[in-house]
Amino acid sequence: MHPSQSELLKLKNLGLASVNILHSIGIRTQDDLHRVGPAEAFASIRGRGINASRVLLYALQGALLDVHWNELDPDLKANLVTEAEQILARKDRA
Repeated sequence: MHPSQSELLKLKNLGLASVNILHSIGIRTQDDLHRVGPAEAFASIRGRGINASRVLLYALQGALLDVHWNELDPDLKANLVTEAEQILARKDRA
């Protein structure tokens, strides 16, 4: 197992499948995820044709906050969805 993979696996909400998806978009560390942000990472995942649900978006945010994704504030979840949709719309227009 690559050291960065084990780092991401230590984050709440992230399992091996999620970590492998993150690696496919170039996110290898917690710092990478923080720098990119959950909405941009989610948009990149969806942009690669990976069928990811909103739960992954919430899981990414929860990983950064060290909380279970289901405990995120509903307003935060709604803002994340809006941000991800805006990013995806911009990428579709490009």
